[in-house]
Amino acid sequence: MAKDGARTPGVTHVRKQERIDVLVGAHAEKLSERLQAHRAQLFPPDATRQMRTFTSGEAADLLGVKDAYLRKLHLEGKGPSPEVMGNGRRMYSVDDLQALRTYLETGAKQSGTYLPGRQDGDHLQVITVINFKGGSGKTTTAAHLAQKMALDGYRVLAMDLDPQASLSALHGFQPEFDLLDGGTLFDAIRYDDPVPLSRIIQRTHITNLDIVPGNLDLMEFEHETPRALVERHGNLFFTRVGDALAEVEKDYDVVILDCPPQLGYLTMSALSAATAVLVTVHPQMLDVMSMCQFLLMVSNLLGVVSEAGGDMSYDWLRYVVTRYEPGDGPQNQMVSFMRSMFGDHVLNHTVLKSTAISDAGITKQTLYEVEKGQFVRATYERAMESLNAVNGEIEALVQEAWGRTNGA
Repeated sequence: MAKDGARTPGVTHVRKQERIDVLVGAHAEKLSERLQAHRAQLFPPDATRQMRTFTSGEAADLLGVKDAYLRKLHLEGKGPSPEVMGNGRRMYSVDDLQALRTYLETGAKQSGTYLPGRQDGDHLQVITVINFKGGSGKTTTAAHLAQKMALDGYRVLAMDLDPQASLSALHGFQPEFDLLDGGTLFDAIRYDDPVPLSRIIQRTHITNLDIVPGNLDLMEFEHETPRALVERHGNLFFTRVGDALAEVEKDYDVVILDCPPQLGYLTMSALSAATAVLVTVHPQMLDVMSMCQFLLMVSNLLGVVSEAGGDMSYDWLRYVVTRYEPGDGPQNQMVSFMRSMFGDHVLNHTVLKSTAISDAGITKQTLYEVEKGQFVRATYERAMESLNAVNGEIEALVQEAWGRTNGA
């Protein structure tokens, strides 16, 4: 008699094997159904996803005025009429904010004070958010930047170039359910019969913010480009994103491109279309080492693109430190190391690691969308201050690229 766990002599033990494609497919289908149920619970099919309203204090901060001034406008019947709660509290919608900006701009001493977007002669700002390594906070950074700039009065187009489509999910799109018949950037940049980008653009629940969703179709661009290069079919791959954007260029002030965590044809086309580059960095040694390899690859590949006629000139390039924990000694050392290496190319402010930001993501929202009452006040305010500081620094770079100082 063999002991437990021992093999019986002369008996062949055959382990049952499963086809990995069948197993993974079953897991994907089960997970997709569960995610769809989760979305239906958060946002029922018959409900319209809406941006939260803002208190008069929050509205005043966004507009750069005093709360007392907004109260005065309301009492005098000037500008939009906010919703007045039972306790007399005034609540402003995103449409109210835009209407206030338009009203205030008419009386402003300096053009662009309340509507800070492009003026005659200003070029479209195309900010490409990139990193070679997943988990650096790239999509979170892109989403918060796009939403904050929209709240600040810019006309913003967010573009999801990542086949994983996390940016799309944050704005209410579940690719495998909502984009079964296309409707992604791939349709506008494919080599055979592309469609105008204007037909792909979707409005979001946030005033001033539109989106070009993504899904797995984007992988087709990576697969088709080698064939197109061999056959010399259509415009060169690195011009495709820029050519698509040219069709809608007049409709936006800023475009935010959320790239996949790889240096493929999509990312190179995005970098060629960009006027600015934002590299997200998690301040850990392995992440910084990965970024080093990424920068070497970018330099080599884009050098080839430049020789082929691609435009590699940028208004600015910055590194933004994400998921930063100020009390972590090694992280502080990494940040100091980066600042000593890259100087002013590292943003002064950092995106703090915060449970408020991660908890908001559970409900497929950003910190700008969720009610602050859902969090510990200090936690919320600390995270919001961090995000606003980073986004404000980036907005200042945009204004500087347009030849303005302090938004003037």
